[in-house]
Amino acid sequence: MDGTILVADDDRTIRTVLTQALTRAGCKVHATSSLVTLMRWVDEGKGDLVISDVVMPDGNGLDQLPKIAEARPGLPVIVISAQNTIMTAIQAAEKEAYDYLPKPFDLPDLMKRAARALEVKRRPVQPGAKPEPAAEAGDLPLVGRTPAMQQLYRLVARVMNTPLPVLITGESGTGKSLIARAIHDFSDRRAMPFVTVSAADLAGADGPSGVVGRARGGSILFDEVGDLGAEAQARVVRMLDALGDGGPRVMATSQGDLNALIEEGSFRQDLFYRLSGVTLSVPSLRERVDDIPLLADHFLARAERDGFPLRRFSRPALDLVRAYSWPGNVRQLEHTVRRLVATAPEEEITRPEIEAVLGSQPAMEPLKGGQPGEKLSASVAKHLKRYFDLHGGALPPPGLYQRILKEIEMPLIEIALDATGGNQAKCADLLGINRNTLRKKITDLDIQVTRRRKLM
Repeated sequence: MDGTILVADDDRTIRTVLTQALTRAGCKVHATSSLVTLMRWVDEGKGDLVISDVVMPDGNGLDQLPKIAEARPGLPVIVISAQNTIMTAIQAAEKEAYDYLPKPFDLPDLMKRAARALEVKRRPVQPGAKPEPAAEAGDLPLVGRTPAMQQLYRLVARVMNTPLPVLITGESGTGKSLIARAIHDFSDRRAMPFVTVSAADLAGADGPSGVVGRARGGSILFDEVGDLGAEAQARVVRMLDALGDGGPRVMATSQGDLNALIEEGSFRQDLFYRLSGVTLSVPSLRERVDDIPLLADHFLARAERDGFPLRRFSRPALDLVRAYSWPGNVRQLEHTVRRLVATAPEEEITRPEIEAVLGSQPAMEPLKGGQPGEKLSASVAKHLKRYFDLHGGALPPPGLYQRILKEIEMPLIEIALDATGGNQAKCADLLGINRNTLRKKITDLDIQVTRRRKLM
């Protein structure tokens, strides 16, 4: 590796480590803790590559990117940042950074990226300033420093301004619709409408054309596209085929496995191909455990901004939050944190308070289809074992027996009520329990009962 590299970071240790590593690789290094000094070097024509932090004592490193591009077109900049949010990756891409890496970064990885940057000329910034994004970073709970999330952020930044359709997959509560909204809000379509489409929007002869008309070249999101029926899917296929140049960006989300639905015959293969130009997989919280404390702190700070009292987790409480399986993912974590903020009597949230709240939360991740011929008990046993395993050797919160029974009891009663048309007498008879017992369970479980005529 050959060249002169300008390093700007207010952390002396990082400056030292980068200087030593880059010098050993054959580069000449100028390191500083000041953006003013960095810009002076750039103006003087020094450097073949810039490696810069974002938050510096005398300014924001991202704000310097347009100035560097103006002063030295083609000078690549690698942004490194401890602000591990999707916004940092998006803003770095918007302002034409050559690359972006979160802190703490992998030094060999950074060295490889630096070597590539020295060989490749950065494309010039397009003329004309872009409008500022409509949302703030704090509005997006897309926070994470784990490799899985950082890879997702970089992919979002790359596809943001392309016309390719995007399919976003992941479990319920992982933030799929937030990813779709971020792609729109920080793209060059941000001034256009963002339209979320349901099956009802597609009904009628003018349904699909009405959707396209509302989007006006913006973005269309088919939320949980796997839930669309056969007729709605056919309408979507025809609608997408009729889109011409200048049409809206198309995105879709799915928590189900669309390939499995295709094999079942309940989802159209041609629709899948039209929607999956780029597939973004959003990891569950179980797949990025190290992000859970970061997210919890993010939600505590947001609650304080919303007028709630200042709260913080004790170390044992945070350990339990980190060990819990979070079957409802980020959405469940956010609701739990807000409830704790509102109910905790002291500034420090304790482990018993966490246990009390989690005692009423779902105990397992949603059951997925078992093997053909598999007994219900075997399927439940698999999920119970996984639930225990996800606590990393710690025991789940107390009250597990009642939580498990509640999770099985609720869908059983709901399905039985549906099968009997909401007739509670017939439902009680079907279940083999007393009618008054059924009524009490309906009340305790907050089950909505709809009476209708059942044709059987």
